[in-house]
Amino acid sequence: MSKLTHFNNAGEAEMVDVSDKASTDRIAIAEGIITMQTETLELIMQGGHKKGDVLGIARIAGIMAAKKTSELIPLCHPLMISKISVDLTPLASENAVSCQATVKTTGQTGVEMEALTAVQISLLTIYDMCKAVDRAMTIENVGLKKKSGGKSGEWIKT
Repeated sequence: MSKLTHFNNAGEAEMVDVSDKASTDRIAIAEGIITMQTETLELIMQGGHKKGDVLGIARIAGIMAAKKTSELIPLCHPLMISKISVDLTPLASENAVSCQATVKTTGQTGVEMEALTAVQISLLTIYDMCKAVDRAMTIENVGLKKKSGGKSGEWIKT
């Protein structure tokens, strides 16, 4: 097992020095799901929510969050992101909405945290917009699905 990278020899937290790393194309894909009551999903899908387009607003929230990841997570590097996409898919058979975020950059460090942040904030936005009608919603199975680029190359969740 590799050692934790965000600590110096004295055990103090520090930002990882990436200055000697090669700049490569990097992509990360994260996913997650929010489950809810049948009526809540129907309200979202029909566009009948009084706050507006729930999935559209959640998509924008996820994009905005990915861009602010380094402000939210103390030791993340600020990155020049070249693309962020957030796909929200209603799953009627599961009374849920699935979220997949893809983040791309060319740089010295990966974009896994940005993709994970986009998923979490997209799903939290759905919760926030729908909590008045369904406080029992549950955010589940948030994780990295795939990443590529950098020294470690490609990784795919199995």
